[in-house]
Amino acid sequence: MILELKNIEKSFGEKQVLRDVSLKAEGGKAFGLLGRNGAGKTTSIRILMNVFPANSGEVLFDGKPINYNKVQIGYLPEERGLYPKKPIVDQLVYFAELKGMRHNDAVKAVDDWLERLGMIEYRNKRLDTLSKGNQQKIQLITALAHDPHIVILDEPFSGLDPVNAMLLKDVVKEQIAKGKIVLFSSHQMAYIEEFCDSIAIINAGKVVLQGDLRDIKRNYVRDRLVVSTEMPEKIKADFGNACSEAENGSLVIQLASAADKQRVMKRLVEEYDIDEVKVFEPSLNDIFVEYAGNRE
Repeated sequence: MILELKNIEKSFGEKQVLRDVSLKAEGGKAFGLLGRNGAGKTTSIRILMNVFPANSGEVLFDGKPINYNKVQIGYLPEERGLYPKKPIVDQLVYFAELKGMRHNDAVKAVDDWLERLGMIEYRNKRLDTLSKGNQQKIQLITALAHDPHIVILDEPFSGLDPVNAMLLKDVVKEQIAKGKIVLFSSHQMAYIEEFCDSIAIINAGKVVLQGDLRDIKRNYVRDRLVVSTEMPEKIKADFGNACSEAENGSLVIQLASAADKQRVMKRLVEEYDIDEVKVFEPSLNDIFVEYAGNRE
């Protein structure tokens, strides 16, 4: 499965929100859609979901205009949208039926997910009796109960403690393993970096960077080394201004040229007590700040 947004333009009145946005996400992989607040991420998602149309451009599924009667989408919004006073099972079944499921199939799917997420004891409770993290898990069921082809997760780890975050990670990995298209939108770069094969960064309504995350990182000049050692002061003294200390305590050595890395690595291993030495690669957070830090 391949999902594409192709040459999408969108304006609200005189304000142009999206400018020639093209994105491609594949089944069996996670795609990270990144950008600052107001960059155009939510508008792109709403066009993808047919909440409102683009001014121009198209949404394609396997190379053809997407048929929303046949292609199911599951959406986990950043802001919760369920009914706080209604029994959980009733509204979960209701939303599954809205996505085309028969009643009995919807009940079974909902109960299976409640069991899977450790929430079966809350089946008949009101939503507002649950903690924020458990409400997030209930919201997740609305996105997955109808077994969608495309799963869109907007800030999915918001409000989750480490145990529930691990549970959600397992669920996301299962969806990817089933060959589904999983699209992340988040400001939590560590999760994007963990899950996503490809990313796109939107800035001021335009895609300013897109591609395989590993390739993006490797395209940066490889002229810095990261060193973990028990003798940082001696290395800093010997390398002078070329050596700095990172926030995590490791050392970063700036090379005169990328061609020097093997020679300097050899020197470090031979002359110092080194735990680890590797070529520096920017984090996704570094990349995001570089490309989304300035509004055009």
